[in-house]
Amino acid sequence: MSEEPITIVIADDHEVVRCGLTSLLADSNVEIVAEAESGNEAFKLAKRYKPDVILLDVRMPPGTDGLVALGKIRADAPGVCCIMLTTFDNPTYVAKAVTSGAHDYVLKGCSRQELLDAITGAASGKLPMRAGEFRRVATTMANRIATPDPDVPLTQREMQVLRHVALGLSNKEIAKSLTISVETVKEHVQNILRKLSVSDRTQAAVWAVRRGLV
Repeated sequence: MSEEPITIVIADDHEVVRCGLTSLLADSNVEIVAEAESGNEAFKLAKRYKPDVILLDVRMPPGTDGLVALGKIRADAPGVCCIMLTTFDNPTYVAKAVTSGAHDYVLKGCSRQELLDAITGAASGKLPMRAGEFRRVATTMANRIATPDPDVPLTQREMQVLRHVALGLSNKEIAKSLTISVETVKEHVQNILRKLSVSDRTQAAVWAVRRGLV
């Protein structure tokens, strides 16, 4: 008796990506039941088809983006496992994905086998590919929810730098944006981590997300 296929919906605003994924997942135990080109359409298709898994791009203009759609899908179709499939390895996006209930966060540069592993893992309830990072971010988020953030004396410039960090910009990109030196950015980042009592940029991004700064 053949194994039941894993049903999925692909949501990406680029047709070439959707076609590529369709080709990539051919001859596997995955059945693509529908495609969406916006977050709003993805939400409607998730409710209609109730697939095992939905692959969501993060940025999908026009309409609801993938992270907003993720929250809506998890609220209205909690049985659907959502995997963020994106080119953006952005700490803020990862934090928002964890908060909104994503099962995994996979980069488009992954191999065919890695994507299949992520899909089958989500469908079977296994830990995500980025389980370690997800667990660390989720724990930080939970701690932030349980214990209200005290007022942190960040300077106006440090707040500017923190917003840039949360958007995934490098020190060099932040320096160019704020017209300051890279060394000055590094100093600000170290001060931010110390004042927030966090160990890295991802945790700083989590703090920024919880405060609604991005």
